[in-house]
Amino acid sequence: MFKIGKYNSWRKVCVLQTGFLLLFLMVVTNALAQQSNLAYYLDNALKNSPLIKDLQNQVLSFSIDSQLVRAILRPQVNANSNNMYAPVINGYGYDEVITNKAQVSTVVAVNKAFISRKNVHTQIAGFQIQAQSAANNVRLTEQDIKRSVTDQYINTFGDWLQLQYNREINDLLAREDTLLKKLTQSNVFKQADYLAFTVTRQRQLLTTAQLEIQYASDYAALSYLAGIQDTLVPLQMEDPQLSLHTLPEYTTSAFFRQYLLDSLKIRNDRALVDLNYKPKINSFADAGYNSSLAYMPYKNWGTSIGVSLTVPIYDGHQRKLQYQKLNLAEQTRQAQRDFFVNQRQQQLFQLIQQLRSTEKLINNINQQIRYTDTLIRVSEKLLGTGDIRVPDFILALSNYFNARNLVTQNYIDRLKLINQINYWNR
Repeated sequence: MFKIGKYNSWRKVCVLQTGFLLLFLMVVTNALAQQSNLAYYLDNALKNSPLIKDLQNQVLSFSIDSQLVRAILRPQVNANSNNMYAPVINGYGYDEVITNKAQVSTVVAVNKAFISRKNVHTQIAGFQIQAQSAANNVRLTEQDIKRSVTDQYINTFGDWLQLQYNREINDLLAREDTLLKKLTQSNVFKQADYLAFTVTRQRQLLTTAQLEIQYASDYAALSYLAGIQDTLVPLQMEDPQLSLHTLPEYTTSAFFRQYLLDSLKIRNDRALVDLNYKPKINSFADAGYNSSLAYMPYKNWGTSIGVSLTVPIYDGHQRKLQYQKLNLAEQTRQAQRDFFVNQRQQQLFQLIQQLRSTEKLINNINQQIRYTDTLIRVSEKLLGTGDIRVPDFILALSNYFNARNLVTQNYIDRLKLINQINYWNR
């Protein structure tokens, strides 16, 4: 009974260990599966981008600048203390008429600038426009990151696709090598035919090894763009399955919005120029102790108040020159906006035309692959009976290799074209 109980306990431990192992494998598999899709790399690239963080901090910074404008309008209170003593020894020293021999001053000063509400609103509007521009730059940066990361993911996925079908071809050639070796030993085929087939197989193995290197290199570049420290190359990658986004009006895009914000900024800058030529009023007051210690210093407690007024009269036509600079900036903005509209329309037209041609070509290649695949299966049967020449079989294999490679390349080109089109439509 003791031995049976001990055996049952050991069996329970083994079952628990097996359960934990299966659970661990499931977690690792799910984690690797998540790391092999496009969304994983896009999320990390956006999260790890220092440029996006910088632009987001700029938005917050401009909000603080608006608060600073309001803070400056409040009374500014300062405590000032100036204390000086210039001794005269045996008739030597500073002239007392200039220095008063001593000065002790400790006052609390209050300053208040009187600025019109329009002036305040114009300054705050300038910071708000800059904050909106920084927020729009966040959107533009996100689009650039998504395009570059998606493009690199497509490159890496293309390497993986080519690697997979090359490994399938290697398995096919390994099976045919075994069959062909037996037929050669049975004098069904010549030794030269078998050597020619071996050369073809070795070349295919070298191609596969080169693809493995390329796949690892492109995956390292993908991890670098996404800000991920990952040296483990995934065994599989998910198809990004990109689809075309709907074509919105170009006026709703982040690209065009930047030109609208630039227009608002130029208009606000013109208003700021006008405000610089408005009269400025500033009031001040202080209270405290200010004395030269020459006569009844205990009575030198007091206060003072005042108002200053600044009215611009002539500055050498600087206002007119600043207007000219703003007019040039507006002309540049309009030219860039018009160029963008034409460029976007032309690029989208070209990309869509290329996409249609590529999809049509993929359909034609797939049809050719079906014929070539049928030819390969027939050739395999004929090779087993010795009813086909080895050079003809090698030629059929080469045609099959080229067709599979061509369809993969065009499929990757199709994904890249969709990515480029979606870049303008996001």
